[in-house]
Amino acid sequence: MATELYDLTVPVFLRGFRAMAAFLEKSRAWADENGIPHEELLTARLHEDMAPLIAQIQRVSDSAKFAIARLGQVEAPAMADTEASFDDLQARIAATMDFLKSIPRDVIDGREEADVEVKTPSRSFHFKGLPYVTGFVMPNFYFHMTAAYAILRHKGAPVGKMDYLGGI
Repeated sequence: MATELYDLTVPVFLRGFRAMAAFLEKSRAWADENGIPHEELLTARLHEDMAPLIAQIQRVSDSAKFAIARLGQVEAPAMADTEASFDDLQARIAATMDFLKSIPRDVIDGREEADVEVKTPSRSFHFKGLPYVTGFVMPNFYFHMTAAYAILRHKGAPVGKMDYLGGI
């Protein structure tokens, strides 16, 4: 049996969001136990030219919701990128997961050869469905998820590989 496009996206994203929600919560609890202001973690960056933790979580959300919207030819929920707290980030993760769960399998499966266009302010990218997922969406999703994890780890939060993997 061939792997379906839905199987390569929605369940993978949901697992990633569950792991992120857990490692964010673990980091918040650690900050509280150690008197570290949340702002110190939320605005932390790995390098001055990289986005802070809040933006990394926003980009993980965007990667997943826009991928599914483009593949399924459905409207992605609008999210204003105004998150400023751990609670806000958890709410964004939950909203993104709710959107993903609302998409029926048959909207995604069979779209492996569909034309997908990604527009940025400076250019457009054109893909077929499967290469879009495997060569663009997944690397982007995991880049930002890894950056979020690495920021927290760099700041001293006691998160480890199993937290990132979601406690498989």
